Amino acid sequence: MNVSLRQLRVFLAVAEHRSFSRAGDVIGLTQPAVSRCIRELENEIGIKLLDRTTREVLLTAEGTGLVGEVGRLLDELETTLQAARNVGEQRRGRVRVASSPTISANLMPACVARSLKHYPQISLVLHDQVQRLTIQSVLTGEVDFGVIVDPQSADELHTETIMEDPFCLILPQTHPLARKVSVHWAELDRQKLVLLDYASGSRPLIDQELARHGVSYTVVQELGHPTTVFRMLQTGIGISVMPRLALPLPESSGLTMRPLAPEVNRQIMLARRRNRSLSPAAEVVWALVRQMAKELYPG
Repeated sequence: MNVSLRQLRVFLAVAEHRSFSRAGDVIGLTQPAVSRCIRELENEIGIKLLDRTTREVLLTAEGTGLVGEVGRLLDELETTLQAARNVGEQRRGRVRVASSPTISANLMPACVARSLKHYPQISLVLHDQVQRLTIQSVLTGEVDFGVIVDPQSADELHTETIMEDPFCLILPQTHPLARKVSVHWAELDRQKLVLLDYASGSRPLIDQELARHGVSYTVVQELGHPTTVFRMLQTGIGISVMPRLALPLPESSGLTMRPLAPEVNRQIMLARRRNRSLSPAAEVVWALVRQMAKELYPG
């Protein structure tokens, strides 16, 4: 059965006003359109609802019985829809966001704080995990969306770039390259490197850039967290290429940062499942993260 809400509302209007023309005036339809709606409704349910004479419109016995039930159902539907609208307007609920350690430690704290201040009715839960797990969590629906490094291949994701994060060189202050104002990628040739492992979204980009400049290097350690990388560098076993979001360096670490030339940026993106809508609360947090990235890391 294919009965529309419009047909039911037209039927109730005619039943109330006992006139096709008056019902049309009230609901904003022409008299022919009202007649067509009633005819389609009667044909669909297979019973005659109205008797029309030259002077008036009367409900049949079946029409009289239907008026009360239709009115009650439409009232219930309106109440349900209004409740859904209220949820959207109030923007309540729990929002789960996943991001990798460098993003979690630097961009997301400000986002969590602003969300608590401006949207206390939203519970923002942060999942701090490596890029591979972040993308997996987005695709399985474990989280509403992720803040990730450009995955380069993301057919199942809808992404939006919110900032660019340059790579830089982290090294002991006593290292010869620390004497330079900036370091060219080619100058990393024959160096010993301590790098993030392949669970990080940054590692493939670092490998690509080193290869582009023909750099020959030795990876002495591959690690999952920037803090661990810094600890390794303090021992003097090597130097590292890291994203700017990994900063600041630990105090009294004996480490320093130098820009790499030419500048190479990783794209930081918001990512959700393609063709899946966010809840109203998640839309608020999505926009908030975008705005905080713009404010904290302009240009």
